[in-house]
Amino acid sequence: MDGTASPGPAGPPQALLDTMANLARFHREHEEFYASAPREQAVLLQRDARTLLALADRWSEGRPATPSPLNPFEGAEDLTAPVGIQLRGVLFMEGEGEPVELARLKRDLVRTADDLRSGARWLAEAMQASWDSARALLDLPDFADLLGERHRIIANDWQAAHHADLAGLLLQRAADVLERVELGPAVLRADLAAGPVGPQRLYSAAELVARAADLLSESAGLVHDNERRWRAFRARVDELRRDV
Repeated sequence: MDGTASPGPAGPPQALLDTMANLARFHREHEEFYASAPREQAVLLQRDARTLLALADRWSEGRPATPSPLNPFEGAEDLTAPVGIQLRGVLFMEGEGEPVELARLKRDLVRTADDLRSGARWLAEAMQASWDSARALLDLPDFADLLGERHRIIANDWQAAHHADLAGLLLQRAADVLERVELGPAVLRADLAAGPVGPQRLYSAAELVARAADLLSESAGLVHDNERRWRAFRARVDELRRDV
């Protein structure tokens, strides 16, 4: 033994550090958007759920009217809910068919469902790839104390993807339920006179939409939980890059 100190273990290569720095920067910034955007979307869905609840409450109040309007654009008092007008502009008119606002609400549910499910599939695939890539960290002593943080980021995003996918499924089913309700005033009144199925379906659709909104809010919370974890990971990467 000549007393010469043995060199310590080599740190991560520069190229790997540069890649991790890129991920820590841009994915953190990307997630800052998805820590808030789903909550904004949830607020809009809660509005739609409240609109459906207001209409269901209105239709459950009593027997439908048999008006003789002088103007086809007169509002149908027994079918229109003031809250529905305030939230979504839904106005039933005596000489018209399904309110355009309800047709738009149903289209929005389907479009949102498709967007959520396609985005969720992409994110789930990306998290599978990230999980596989994170295995490389297991052999790097410099990241031994941050393995939990990095894998928690992936797990949070993966769970957020599942939440978004389930929210999309719920919205699609809500749209399917609404398609079973005839929304032209004349047919709707006949259905209401025959029984409570119409408002019952609206209550069910509202519950599905409201649960989808809750899941989107929860998904935003999962992504927000990554903020500190990304900062810790990036700080370690930056420190190692300075030492290279």
